[in-house]
Amino acid sequence: MSIFSRKEYDFIAIGDTVTDAFIRLNIASAHVELDHGSGREICMRFGDKIPYDEVHVVAGVGNAANAAVSASRLGLKAAFVSHVGDDEQGKEILDVFKKEGVAGDFIKIHKGIPTNYHYVLWYKDERTILIKHQQYPYKLPDIGEPKWIYFSSLGENSLEFHEEIADYLEAHPDVKLAFQPGTFQMKFGKEKLKRIYARTDVFFCNKEEAQRILGADDGDIKNLLEGLSALGPKIVAITDGVKGAYVFDTSTALGEGGKMYFMPLYPDPKPPLQRTGAGDAFSSTVTAALGLGKNIQEALRWGPVNSMSVVQGIGARAGLLSRERLEEYLVKAPVDYSPKEI
Repeated sequence: MSIFSRKEYDFIAIGDTVTDAFIRLNIASAHVELDHGSGREICMRFGDKIPYDEVHVVAGVGNAANAAVSASRLGLKAAFVSHVGDDEQGKEILDVFKKEGVAGDFIKIHKGIPTNYHYVLWYKDERTILIKHQQYPYKLPDIGEPKWIYFSSLGENSLEFHEEIADYLEAHPDVKLAFQPGTFQMKFGKEKLKRIYARTDVFFCNKEEAQRILGADDGDIKNLLEGLSALGPKIVAITDGVKGAYVFDTSTALGEGGKMYFMPLYPDPKPPLQRTGAGDAFSSTVTAALGLGKNIQEALRWGPVNSMSVVQGIGARAGLLSRERLEEYLVKAPVDYSPKEI
C-alpha cells in the first residue's frame, strides 16, 4: 500500500522510465561540424577506439519519471505509472522513487523484459541519446481521480494505450492533463492522438518538435502556438533553448482570443554542465505550480528556475529543487524576470 490513498494524489505521471548512462566524450577525440544548416553533428572516425572521459549512470529518469520527482520535491503528493524489468536496473529504479517520496504502486514489474537502458553521448554541454523502449504490455491501472495527470514518452507499441487514457480522461472531466509528447507519440501523428490533444489542459514541446507535430516549415513562434492550440490544448508552451519559452493561454477565464507570453531563462550562476532534463524541469515545474494553485504567469516564473538548476548537474534529476529552494531563487530573481505579453 502506498503512503497515500489512491484518491489523494495531486499528481500522477504516466510514461516510460529508464536508466541513463552518461558517456562523456573526450573533446580531443570528437569534433562538431555544421551539416549545411541541418544542425551540429558529432563526428568520429569509423573503426577507431574512441577515448571517453567518464561515465555516470543515473537510474529512474525519463520525461514522466522526472516530472513525478519534480512534483514530489515541490510538495505535491505524487505517484508514477510505469514499467520495469525484474533485473537490477528495475530494483534500482524502484528504490529511487521510494527515496523521492513518489508512490510506486502503479509501477509494474515484468519478468523476462529488461528495464529500459539508454546511452547518452555527452559532448561539451549537449547530448545525443541512443534510445530503446522495451515492448511493455501497457494498461492503465486503477489510479482513482488525481488532480493532475502528467503524460509523456512511451514506446512505439503504445498506440492503443493512448485510447485507453483518452477513455479515462473523458470519463473523469475534473482531472487535468499535462501532455509532453515523446519521440513515438510525435511519430503517431496528431490525428491518431487527437483525443489526447483535445483533452489537454497544458501542452509542452520545444520549437523543433512543434514544427514536426504540425508538419510546418514556418518557424514563426506565434503561428506555431496557434497551430498547436487549434488541436485543443487550453495552454500551449513552446521552449526555444537559450532563447526562453513562449506560451499561449486560451483558458476561458481570459476571454476571447487568450494571451501570449514570452518567459526568459533564469540567469545561470555559471555555464551549464549539460542540458539533459532542462525541458522536463520546465514543463513539470510549470505543471506542479499550477497544481499548487498558482496562475499561469506565476507558474512560468517557477519553470526556468528548475531548468537552471538541473543543467548545473549530471542527469535530469539531481538538480531538481525543493519548493523552499526554488522560492529562494525567485526572491533573488532580476527585476525583469517575469512573463511578458507578446
